[in-house]
Amino acid sequence: MPQETYLQLVIREFKGVKKLADGALAQVSAVQFFAVPADGDNSIAVIVKHVGGNLLSRWTDFLTSDGEKPGRNRDAEFEILPGDSHERLMQQWESGWATLFSELEPLTDADLKRTVTIRGEPLSVLQAINRQLTHYAYHAGQIVYVAKHQVGGSWRSLSIPRGQSTQFNRAPAKYVEKV
Repeated sequence: MPQETYLQLVIREFKGVKKLADGALAQVSAVQFFAVPADGDNSIAVIVKHVGGNLLSRWTDFLTSDGEKPGRNRDAEFEILPGDSHERLMQQWESGWATLFSELEPLTDADLKRTVTIRGEPLSVLQAINRQLTHYAYHAGQIVYVAKHQVGGSWRSLSIPRGQSTQFNRAPAKYVEKV
């Protein structure tokens, strides 16, 4: 089996994070998407809006401009405004992810040592990629948790279902498409 490069690995991991969040997003209704679990909590819609805004800011012209774009209003990402429909927020989500992959996929190992900035802070490309991977994984987990709460008993597991670890360990290939 050929050795996986760091860039191949991280692209696979970003795709896995997106797939996990998308699996949760597919299970919620439009009402559940906008529902706020409790005072001070974020709805799934707010998390999607924030991640979409972050993706677009960080990954647009990744190698050549600061990752905090001048036109970004981060604070507004935590407010649902009248024009923030489910469709518009999901379009921003998809556009952000497409931007990430279009900037990440052409990178080479030599690019990992280059310097980029986020909010004026210089980081190696490797550091910036890792920073964003952990950020999006964190928010994907939030989306899954809130979605599972909203969906309740009809939730379809996105990993090994509770009580099925032994069956999984006996035949992991059987679960690959389900997990």
